[in-house]
Amino acid sequence: MSFEDAIALQPQWVRYWLSWLLIAVLILPLFLLRWRKSMLAGLATVLATGASGFAQNWLYDQMGYVKLLGLAHIVFWTPLAFYLVSQLRRHDLPIWPRRIIVVVLGTILISLAFDYADVLRYILGERTPVPGTV
Repeated sequence: MSFEDAIALQPQWVRYWLSWLLIAVLILPLFLLRWRKSMLAGLATVLATGASGFAQNWLYDQMGYVKLLGLAHIVFWTPLAFYLVSQLRRHDLPIWPRRIIVVVLGTILISLAFDYADVLRYILGERTPVPGTV
C-alpha cells in the first residue's frame, strides 16, 4: 500500500487536517516570497516542509504507517518554529507577512503537538501500524 493509500484510510478529520496542512505549510509560505523582509521565512518553510515530506515518505517505506512518522516533522519543523517566532518579533515585518507567518506557525505547532505525542508513544512501545493501514 502506498503512503497516499494509507492516508486515504484515515478518518475524515485526519484527511481534512492533512489537506489544511499542505495549504498552510506549502502554499501559504509561497506568498511570503512576495516581500523582501519575509522572503527567507517563506523559503525556509517550503524547504523544511519539502525535507520533512521526503523524510516522512522514506520512513513510511521503511516502517509502514507507524507513529514514528511524526519524527520527520519534529526534526525539520521544530527549528523552523523557533525561526518563525523570531521573525514575528521583528518590528519591520509588514502586516500581511506577519499574518501569514502566524497561520503557518500555528498550524506547525498544532501538528508538532500531535507528532511529539505520537513519537513519544512509539518510543514507549506503541509500535503497531496505525489501524486500517496494515
